[in-house]
Formats: sequence, C-alpha cells, structure tokens
Amino acid sequence: MTENAVVEILNGTRARSFLSGHNLGRLIERIGNITEVFPVNYWSDGHRIVIRTAPGTKLAGVVVADEILFQADQVTETTAWSVIAHCTGRILESSAEIDQAAELDLKPLIPTVKEVFVEFTVGEISGRAFNLGDEPKAQPETVS
Repeated sequence: MTENAVVEILNGTRARSFLSGHNLGRLIERIGNITEVFPVNYWSDGHRIVIRTAPGTKLAGVVVADEILFQADQVTETTAWSVIAHCTGRILESSAEIDQAAELDLKPLIPTVKEVFVEFTVGEISGRAFNLGDEPKAQPETVS
C-alpha cells in the first residue's frame, strides 16, 4: 500500500497471508434464510482453516450449510485489514487427520472440551487493507 493510499484491495496471496498470520476470526454459516456468526480461534496456512469445536449448532452447520464464509480482521493504531474467505467445510474423521490436527497450535480459548476438528478449504478470498487517520476536511463542491 502506498503512503497516500487509504484503501488497498488485497490480491489472493496477500489476503491468504493475513489470514494465516492470525488466529481469531468469525465463522459465518448460512442455512436457508438463517445466518449464524460464531467467533472462533483458528489455525490457517492460507489455503485451509482448522477449528476445534463440540457438538452443537456450529458443527451441524458445517454439514448442512448452503454457504460458509470465514472473516478475519485486525486493527492497529495506524492500519487495519479485513479478509473474507468463501469455504467448504468438513469434519476430520480419520485417525491420521485428527492426529495431524492435534499437533497444530490450536487450543480452546475458553475452558470447554472441544474434541472435534473441522477443516475449511478456502476457495474465493478477498480482502482490504486500510491506512487509518483523522477524517479529512470536506472539499467544497464545485458547480460547473
């Protein structure tokens, strides 16, 4: 992003880099006309997202959702970014996959048992990065 640019549209590589560099986001599942949003901690390599969960609405949504999105963002004093990934999800079931997922740096944030690993494959991804600052003065409108 140039110093004078306020908004940068992220290409896929940069969006995946932002996604993989953080661990807190939102899982969005749409089932029919109902949309659920779940804050989750996660692990990602930019192409896959892995979460731990327990039986419930979030897990059921992975199986039946018409659409799954994953959103992550961050705001600092001078910059911000936001990434949206369109995903497909599946519950990890084989011992080898579960063992591999258990090795990831992925622990529950709250003291609850979460023994189910879910993997989301990232399809389309988009994002924006922003330079933050004070609102500029409005320019007077000109009449031609």
